[in-house]
Amino acid sequence: MKKHIYQILPALLLGLLFTACADNDYAQLDKGSNELAMTIDQSAEVLNELNHAAEAVTINWTTGHNFRTGNRITYLLEMTAGEKTYAAIDHQTQVYQWSANQEQLNDILLNQLGIRAGQQTTVNARLTAIVEGMDERQTATASFSATPYAPVTTTLYLVGDATPNGWSADNATEMKRTDNGIFTWQGNLKAGELKFLTTPGQWLPSYNNDGNGGLVLRTSDEEPDVKFIITEDHFYQVKVNLLNSEVTMTQMEGEVPAYDNLYFVGDATGWGFVKMNKDPLDAFLFRYAHHFTAAEKGEFKFGTSEGSWENMYKATSAGAPYTQTTMELIAGYDPDNKWYLQESETDKAYKICVDIRTGKERMMMHEFKPYEMIYLVGDATPAGWDIGGATPMKATDSPYIFTWTGSLTTGEVKFTCDRQSDWNGAWFMNSKGNDVAPTGEVEQMLFIDKSNADFKAQYLEINVGDIDQKWQIQSAGTYTITLNQLEETVSIVKN
Repeated sequence: MKKHIYQILPALLLGLLFTACADNDYAQLDKGSNELAMTIDQSAEVLNELNHAAEAVTINWTTGHNFRTGNRITYLLEMTAGEKTYAAIDHQTQVYQWSANQEQLNDILLNQLGIRAGQQTTVNARLTAIVEGMDERQTATASFSATPYAPVTTTLYLVGDATPNGWSADNATEMKRTDNGIFTWQGNLKAGELKFLTTPGQWLPSYNNDGNGGLVLRTSDEEPDVKFIITEDHFYQVKVNLLNSEVTMTQMEGEVPAYDNLYFVGDATGWGFVKMNKDPLDAFLFRYAHHFTAAEKGEFKFGTSEGSWENMYKATSAGAPYTQTTMELIAGYDPDNKWYLQESETDKAYKICVDIRTGKERMMMHEFKPYEMIYLVGDATPAGWDIGGATPMKATDSPYIFTWTGSLTTGEVKFTCDRQSDWNGAWFMNSKGNDVAPTGEVEQMLFIDKSNADFKAQYLEINVGDIDQKWQIQSAGTYTITLNQLEETVSIVKN
């Protein structure tokens, strides 16, 4: 570990105005003569995504002084490379340390300082202490060396005639990201070929077979386009590690879902096929949510292949009420029993969960009454882990959609619907796993209601009380969040 200690550099920075409330702690302490100084502890100079969660650098500083005003001090941390303009990295009050793991520092180097991957660079850090009502600024500077890496993709998709959606790049099958460079997927594969795409609709870049069963990144049409071969139709678990170029495709034994996709079909859709969402926790469950208008009353059933009227999940009696849970898989066209939503039951939102376990098929449909408010909670949020004081979002014209714009620090975040003090209430969580970074785009959430018996009964083999999957905010800053509690989607976008 390298340690660098630097003393104060007096300076006067004009034109920046910051306001702060009087701070009793500062009024009691004599800050009149303390000099501002920085200490840098560096654990890694050459950053490596394999060690993305390991500590890279920590900057500590003394309080500086408040000119005996009794006002608190705000600290602005900035960095630059070479002669470039300083970029703001952190802005805190009564905080005397800043740290970053290798992934966080790498993001700063690439995206805020404009350093190329693989380029060794001297990073200059500048700390400015700002006191309310004072034009004079205290500054300290320091420097350290760092070499960033080129991060691998955060998304990965299966494509090929062996996969559920064939050679459609636009409809490639998404894998689940569990950590940096690590992706998993479970489902039915057919005998045939496949490779991996990083972006839907784009054939390059892709990850292909290196000829020895490992992975190679393909970035040009001039490079070999060798695929992976599936020799037998089966249910597979596919694991990909882009950081060590490994892929495994394991045939899974035991009970597996008969279908990878399910579709809601009925009067409400004009008898079109609307793809349902696969449950993130249970591969046998599929979900659909919709606000049904009076014009959308009528029959519905569930398809297993888009456009096909065979192999459909249907009600066990004609005109079944939506509360009837029993259903059966009909291989042919008949019988053609469907559920029926009465007009008196419309102008409401419903959430549907379908379980396709053989011999245990269930259709569970419940009215959804939107929560009046959704709240942010987590150490990345303004209120931290105080669920009683969790940060409220802002309601919109739609009872289902909430927005929020504000500052998030590095750390975890999830959404509580009811602020239940025992933490066993209703939650929106990260569907891709725990401590996975937001995509910056609209993504599916995981809804969990730990206090609702009907909801918990949907999971036959999972204790939802044990589930706790949060988003990991890797870069502090101002974010805009848009959450749809009916469709169970969210976008967490850094401004």
